[in-house]
Amino acid sequence: MSIVNNKGFFYKGKTLLSNIDPEEKANRIADSIPILNKTLYLCPSPLYGYGIERLLERLSADSAVLCIEADTSLLALSQEFMGGANFFSNSKFRFANSCDEKFLCTFMRREWGSRFFRRVEIVRFTGGWQLYSELYQKIHKSLQQEIAIDWSNAATLSRLGRYFTRNVIRNLVFLRDNYPLENLSFGNDPVLLLGAGPSLDHALNYLSRHFGADLCDPQKRTFRIICVDTCLTALNERGIRPDLTVILESQHWNLRDFIGLHNRSINAVIDLSALPGSARVCGTKTWVFTPWAELSIFNRMEKAGLLPFKLPPLGSVGLSAAVIALTLTQGNIAAAGLDFSFSLDSFHARGTPGHIDKLRRHNRFLGLLNERAAFQEGVTRTVSNNGSFVFSSPALRNYRQLFEREFASEPRLFDFKTLPPDEVCKILSVKPVIKNRDEKNPQESTAGQQTSAFIQGEKERLLLLRNMLSGESPMDIDKLELLLGECNYLWMHFPDYAATDRRPSGKDLADGSPSSISFLKRIRAEIDPFLKLWEWAEKYHLFCFSPSNYLEKSV
Repeated sequence: MSIVNNKGFFYKGKTLLSNIDPEEKANRIADSIPILNKTLYLCPSPLYGYGIERLLERLSADSAVLCIEADTSLLALSQEFMGGANFFSNSKFRFANSCDEKFLCTFMRREWGSRFFRRVEIVRFTGGWQLYSELYQKIHKSLQQEIAIDWSNAATLSRLGRYFTRNVIRNLVFLRDNYPLENLSFGNDPVLLLGAGPSLDHALNYLSRHFGADLCDPQKRTFRIICVDTCLTALNERGIRPDLTVILESQHWNLRDFIGLHNRSINAVIDLSALPGSARVCGTKTWVFTPWAELSIFNRMEKAGLLPFKLPPLGSVGLSAAVIALTLTQGNIAAAGLDFSFSLDSFHARGTPGHIDKLRRHNRFLGLLNERAAFQEGVTRTVSNNGSFVFSSPALRNYRQLFEREFASEPRLFDFKTLPPDEVCKILSVKPVIKNRDEKNPQESTAGQQTSAFIQGEKERLLLLRNMLSGESPMDIDKLELLLGECNYLWMHFPDYAATDRRPSGKDLADGSPSSISFLKRIRAEIDPFLKLWEWAEKYHLFCFSPSNYLEKSV
């Protein structure tokens, strides 16, 4: 390292800081930066911190500066020279001591919370960014993606958050039939993991030729089959019975996936927020839980022993199925139909509800091609793993990136499209299958009393909150603030509060600010529908556990 006049210096053959008034030059850069609201300004290699104080003075309260340094020597230099700077105590300034992408995404969310920023802008006050330009660009892109995911999750939560919570309340009465995922194991058996993408047809055609009739019989084939629920009708058309299906969908159109399957007794892993009607057509039910938001009710369910196995929130049934497959087996997993893309003439595999609906609507005015999907905004044409041209939408690309991030380092997971079919068959025929699933009775447990007490407690919370907001009980601001936190499922789907932990403070509630009054009015409108739902759950639960109605418990 070569330092000139304690101001500018050269390092690794690069001029990182000019020796001609570098501080004033950095201040001019800070003055020229366009200032935007809700923006994170990423400052790589800040060195002495020139220009940062000037930039902080110009920022609004909802923007911030994040400094990073990839070089250990330069990091030590910055910590030495910037440690006593006034802006280090500024709430809008942070200096991260790592350049790991995952760490920085977590750091950003921890320091400022979800949905605090809308964008990330790079600010280059020095030439230090040149030393690791590709790394800094990757970090910039990762932070942008993390922010985009937060806002996308918020949009989903605004649209579906109420559905999720209502389904959880309805599904509580079915938890007594839970076959815990912790008790389920496929040992070392290989697993065929099936999504509903167009490549499923090719995979099943080849496997049918190779394994013959054994493919259809779970007792004869040498591997297990785990599929997403959208695959069921396509598998049923071929006479293939899976070992396990995964159900996450919370809306009514999920019922299309079970048409013609009411007598098949499909064993299923069902998310607690899934449509309750989907559970009625399944055989053995294994309940799981995907936290779509940080709701206080989940903590109370966990304390009551009612919260099932927790899955990471990945947003896609295919990705969740991959997590379940990796959990259940120590053997290899071959995935087919997890395409994250589509072709002009095929969006889903043959025999799936979407494909059947396309055939049903086909007439001389409406063809079979997916031209509307292929040419909508944001769709791009790309080359798949097998060399064919396919289309991919922004949502599918995000799922693909998430899949690669979560499972790229998993040596047991293989893609059917990237391996010769003969190799896939060898993976699935490693050894004769050993049926090591322990077919115990469902967990009869003490869930009766626990569920009853839990439902009663939730009803009492809502009644107390309703009485306070209606004037039937005296207003207690501290108690009101506590209840709003405990019952945050009432407001977590509000567009202006979705996927955040921000809400009107106790002071705002006490002062009666317009925003807090509006918030409480919306809360009041949410209480009665949820209260009726809790009352229904209480009555249904009592009916199911009544000795005279024992035969009706599984209805």
